[in-house]
Amino acid sequence: MRRILLLTLPLASAVFAANAPAPGGPTISIEEYDPKSTLRVPEHKLTRGKFPFIEVHSHHREVTPARLDQLIKEMDGLNMGLMINSPVGGGQGKWVAEAAATMKAHAPARFRVMTNMDQSKLDDPGYGARAAAQLETDIKAGAIGLKVWKGFGMTLQDSNGRIKVDDPRFDPVWAMAAKHKIPVLIHTADPWGLFQPMDKNNERWLELKLQARRNQSVQTDYTWEQLIEEQHRLFARHPQTTFIAAHLGWLGHDLGKLGAVLDRLPNVYAEIGAITSELGRQPRAAHRFFVKYQDRILFGKDRYDVEEYHVYFRLLETDDEYFDPIRKYHGIWKLYGLALPDDVLKKLYYKNALRIFPGLPSAGFPE
Repeated sequence: MRRILLLTLPLASAVFAANAPAPGGPTISIEEYDPKSTLRVPEHKLTRGKFPFIEVHSHHREVTPARLDQLIKEMDGLNMGLMINSPVGGGQGKWVAEAAATMKAHAPARFRVMTNMDQSKLDDPGYGARAAAQLETDIKAGAIGLKVWKGFGMTLQDSNGRIKVDDPRFDPVWAMAAKHKIPVLIHTADPWGLFQPMDKNNERWLELKLQARRNQSVQTDYTWEQLIEEQHRLFARHPQTTFIAAHLGWLGHDLGKLGAVLDRLPNVYAEIGAITSELGRQPRAAHRFFVKYQDRILFGKDRYDVEEYHVYFRLLETDDEYFDPIRKYHGIWKLYGLALPDDVLKKLYYKNALRIFPGLPSAGFPE
């Protein structure tokens, strides 16, 4: 046997060499790799929600009758009952007043508007009172929520450098939101992987390759953990203020930790914008999470794109298997439907929003 093995090894090597790719043969990059699945399973490519839904996280700078008419046509196709528009940065004062007035005059049952925080002259001793007064003015003009952008805690600075998420100078703003019972939709940090080294172990490698400006590990001197801890301290210090953690507080990869936050802090809610890839890779765990915390989660998408809503419906409503994500670079894997029950869907789609946003019209939404 030993002699036979010795005789056949050179032959096997020659066979392997003959079938090996030729030097300079075709290669593709990870960006180009886009295999077409041969899996044949039931598919339900939904184009509208099973129930009318309230979009709590959308951004539109233009608020004109013509633009609202176009949005209404698209909303009707999606079964979006009402859209809450968050200003695209720096939207407070005059912009909010004009947007609210236009919406009220043109389509009061379909639109509402949030406001942003005044972040000018942060070193002034009276900054907190001034920012809170501006928020109250915007609320009286029609704003039903406060949207805090991710620069808060990351790039916002004063003369001493980075301002932490839980900096006490903003306390009067959170107190004003509590006084008027408007929620604060707050975006803190970016996904955890964007704060990690860009190496072979990072599942966000492709995103870092395509979106170099998101590489927080090389452009910041603070960690993801610091930012999230600051956010949670803020939530705990203001129990009378309702906070909505945008993007599931970037804890979609650790639903156990997010659940612990919701258990500890009853004033905190979460919305699901831009985290479909996190939920779709853990359908059973995510299903259990949505059932358990069905009173604490709202529907939000962030980036407005009609066709991308279809993936949300399929993810939330069906038990489809192994379907394409919205964006490949959010995770190089397929999605699986959560098949949420109707009572959970109703709370996610509209009941929770009707409960925590002041003055929303309930007509057109099922009991």
